[in-house]
Amino acid sequence: MIRFEHVSVQYEGTERPTLCGVDLTIPEGELVLLVGPSGVGKSTLLGAVSGLVPHFTGGTLSGRVTVDGRDTRTHKPRELADLVGTVGQDPLSHFVTDTVEDELAYGMESLGLAPDVMRRRVEETLDLLGLAGLRDRPIATLSGGQQQRVAIGSVLTPHPKVLVLDEPTSALDPAAAEEVLAVLQRLVHDLGTTVLMAEHRLERVVQYADQVVLLPSPGAAPVMGAPADIMAVSPVHPPVVALGRLAGWEPLPLSVRDARRRAAGLRERLAQAHPPSPAPACATVMAPLPTAPARRGALARLLGRGAQTTTAAFEPVTDATARVERLGVRRGRVEALRRVTLTVAAGETVALMGRNGAGKSTLLAALVGMVEPTTGSVLVGDRTPHRTQPREMVRRVGLVPQEPRDLLYADTVATECAAADADAGAAAGSCRALVCELLPGVPDDTHPRDLSEGQRLALALAVVLTARPPLLLLDEPTRGLDYAAKARLVGVLRGLAADGHAIVLATHDVELAAELAHRVVILADGETVADGETRQVVVSSPAFAPQTAKILAPQEWLTVTQVRGALGATS
Repeated sequence: MIRFEHVSVQYEGTERPTLCGVDLTIPEGELVLLVGPSGVGKSTLLGAVSGLVPHFTGGTLSGRVTVDGRDTRTHKPRELADLVGTVGQDPLSHFVTDTVEDELAYGMESLGLAPDVMRRRVEETLDLLGLAGLRDRPIATLSGGQQQRVAIGSVLTPHPKVLVLDEPTSALDPAAAEEVLAVLQRLVHDLGTTVLMAEHRLERVVQYADQVVLLPSPGAAPVMGAPADIMAVSPVHPPVVALGRLAGWEPLPLSVRDARRRAAGLRERLAQAHPPSPAPACATVMAPLPTAPARRGALARLLGRGAQTTTAAFEPVTDATARVERLGVRRGRVEALRRVTLTVAAGETVALMGRNGAGKSTLLAALVGMVEPTTGSVLVGDRTPHRTQPREMVRRVGLVPQEPRDLLYADTVATECAAADADAGAAAGSCRALVCELLPGVPDDTHPRDLSEGQRLALALAVVLTARPPLLLLDEPTRGLDYAAKARLVGVLRGLAADGHAIVLATHDVELAAELAHRVVILADGETVADGETRQVVVSSPAFAPQTAKILAPQEWLTVTQVRGALGATS
């Protein structure tokens, strides 16, 4: 169905090709998963299938890509629209209408399908993706995950033979991700649709793949094979594979079910050990805005250049960093939050979880002052966010939104970093040092728009962290990040928490919450339904439990890191 013949792609101003010598054949009616670290060219390879590369993105493509016999060099994306459906990392860039139902119908209108056919397919897609209740909603009012489902639905309605998906579950809650993957499975098995998908959250998708294509490094030749064979050598792999490698299981399991069948011996080895109970590094102290010398010292420690972190620089106070009391927020006809109460202390990391549209992003917006409460109150330190000047709030609260491009406006990474240093009053080079920690190997003259989604997120995070705000808010911080980048992010955030910063992250990434959060708060329909220590909340929730917890239940291990530490201690 899809054939790459000696394909290379190089963009103007780059020293080496993004793709080099790619020879692949993607069979018809298979789900093929594309994996690899951030920045290795996965999005470029997907774009070459749809014709976006090079017709839309620019660059030089050599070799030949054919889809069902059509050459993408001579067929522009609009001439492939009836054959290839594409959803990129940013669903907002795909939308051309205002409401959900209109967006689902637009692609079919462009192809001239009959009205009765269009109506039937719209209804089918609304049901398939759980969008029936949103059919009349303006797209701009939807959560990021809801928009992702609409974007996927808009390419399903024309019934293409090939689906090209870039991070299709990155913004979805676990239940919604399972629904989307079930739909893709049905399309592959029942209709013979060919699906080529790039995804970093391999714990969600690898067990569904017929084959896996690994791009090990930029410009390296891809490796294609059975999922278990590729996972055995892949630098990026899900926790179930990491646990299998640690335990020496052969062949490697790809699903929780397969791993549980082999885990009896591992449970016996862990029976006498006890999982660590995470406690906030500075749970009894509060972090006022540090003086300039304290900021520089903390930054040095954050980057591993100083001594062990200490809380001596912070004065104990009685108030919480953030306090939300019976908060209600109404947006038009939608009651986004109802009677939400939340307290976040210094040194504490809190994960907000819940299905798409539960109110997580709205709560973050209220904490930073972008949303005015309808009822209740919000305090950050002694300030009411929506009544405080933004210039003052940014020194108290830093927000990294779902769309990192909202924070990036300069032409190069170096200029962006210099502006962040100036805005924060930080020493020159502070932001760039953070970028090197989170995003190694990116040249100073790179334009932010030329970065991958995960790389842009890391840059935006570095820009916000440069000011070292006492309260840090992150909205889907691992979207587009591979496992190595996620591990670096966890290290940075742990350093900030150890320095007394309070962190609130809204996330669907259950593995991140298990690795990092002291507490988990679950929202549903704008209300708090759970608030407690991470282990207590996630282990009891099938939807939000990490893979390690599911495999080793009833023992309460959350991460492979914990298991590795316990095995090392007991060996």
